[in-house]
Amino acid sequence: MRLDKYLKVSRIIKRRTVANDACDADHISVNGRVAKASYDVKVGDVIEVSFGQRRLKVRVLSVKDTVAKADAAGMYEIIE
Repeated sequence: MRLDKYLKVSRIIKRRTVANDACDADHISVNGRVAKASYDVKVGDVIEVSFGQRRLKVRVLSVKDTVAKADAAGMYEIIE
């Protein structure tokens, strides 16, 4: 699954266009490297998202095309 779609489906970022823009602006890194929106997300990847001064670091637990809102947080675990 593409990185921008994963961020949207897991509800880390609300909209796919915003996730795509964040990737283009180098605010998203995967496994320590800046990632493009087209990066293929796999189970075990560590995604780091920068929101201004705040950083969110998560580990991918599952990759699903669709998920209920209540189950979205189960797709990842927060590391920091």
